[in-house]
Amino acid sequence: MRKSIGFLVLGLILAVGRHAAEPIRVHPDNPHYYLFNGKPTILITSAEHYGGVVNKDFDYVTYFDALKSYGLNYTRIYPGALFEPMGKFVKGNTLGPKPASLIVPWARSDVPGYLVCGNKFDLDKWDPEYFNRLKDFIMRAGERGIVVEICFFNSQYSDTWPISPLYYENNVQGVGKGDYLVAQTMKDPELVARMDDYVAKITQEVNEFDNVILEICDEPSLFTPHAEAGPWVAHFVPVIKKAESHLPKKHLLAQQVEGPVEGPIDLSGHPDVSIIVTQYLYEAGGEQMGGLKALDLKYGHNKPIEENETDYFPIWYEGDKVADSRVEAWELIVGGGSSFNHLNGLYTVENPAGKTPENERILLALTSLKDFMYSFDFIKMSPDKSSIVSKVPSGQHLRCISQTGQQYALYLHHGQGGTKGAYKVVPGSFVEKIALKLPPGTYKSDWVDPASGRNIESEKFEHAGGNRTFTTPRHSVDVALRIKRI
Repeated sequence: MRKSIGFLVLGLILAVGRHAAEPIRVHPDNPHYYLFNGKPTILITSAEHYGGVVNKDFDYVTYFDALKSYGLNYTRIYPGALFEPMGKFVKGNTLGPKPASLIVPWARSDVPGYLVCGNKFDLDKWDPEYFNRLKDFIMRAGERGIVVEICFFNSQYSDTWPISPLYYENNVQGVGKGDYLVAQTMKDPELVARMDDYVAKITQEVNEFDNVILEICDEPSLFTPHAEAGPWVAHFVPVIKKAESHLPKKHLLAQQVEGPVEGPIDLSGHPDVSIIVTQYLYEAGGEQMGGLKALDLKYGHNKPIEENETDYFPIWYEGDKVADSRVEAWELIVGGGSSFNHLNGLYTVENPAGKTPENERILLALTSLKDFMYSFDFIKMSPDKSSIVSKVPSGQHLRCISQTGQQYALYLHHGQGGTKGAYKVVPGSFVEKIALKLPPGTYKSDWVDPASGRNIESEKFEHAGGNRTFTTPRHSVDVALRIKRI
């Protein structure tokens, strides 16, 4: 009998281990969220500019420790096909390493002449040091509960393509003779074949890790026509599937929506694309679908909706830049988003923890957002417009998710704009009334300060059913409301 109990306990331990040891995946009970390490998960972060692996000077362990200290669980990298000239956009840009500090998947040859520094690359050989760093990066992130999104490509710029290893002057094979407008097309079969090798190699090398999401391309038609970039993006879906086909783990695949809705670079309905990727707030440049627009147009695909890039902090924000950043994150996630990445230029080689007073305020607001969402059984919630019966005045933005009659999360803010890259908040002194339609029951409500996560006011109330009006505490930019049946 004791032996039978022992085998039963061992079986349960092994079953739990198998359940936990699987890659992050779409939650089976609500496909708009994730299951990671056996728990319902929303990905929230403010992350460095994707150079954490290719820049050997960047101390990613200190960076990960900073994210973990605020409970943040997500980062994103470019693994080597694109990086930037040193100092592009902001001083200390991690994606623009010093030439001698660059490390990419391809090994150097013994032929001098790389346009940036050192010998040319040999596209037939891989650099073991690079893959050791890539794997250590992912392992260290995983130890801290952080998911790594690997974005294989970004639209090449006129100043990035000439320094890419895939540009013909930088590799001994002479591959990649077209200009940067050809790099995201199927026009150069030899270049595409080398890209296939790169994507497959990285996919295979990271297969052992559970904390990985694979993303095809960021902004693939930033300069290239949609009709040319679309088939190129779609080409990599089977490349990735084939690379994983004989490997033990299968990872989520993500792709950004760019260009016309349902156009060539809208893979939202593709059965093998797991995550709908967006960038910026609502729409950028008339081309890139923003997170809030995707919540309005793409939620019915029943996939996680991710906003994995915002305006570049701090250079692209106006006014109260911290509040601008906060309201975007809160509105997306309380609106039903699965993942949010605030692009943050304060993480540098010199300051890998991004330790500044303004960054501490940003990270605290994201911690508060995560804590607010995790105070709900959010797997049972979905966007809810029918419960809000009051009219939302111009200049106010209100989002709600709920499980009708059980739990409600609302977020209200005052931000100007919202049709482009980011909001611009104009602080004031606001008190609003919000009317909600609630079923009969006993409830508890909490007004929450999004900046700090602090409970401002709480109330228990009996409700006979129908409409009930809630009056916000006085606030300068934004406020959140939690309602639960008790």
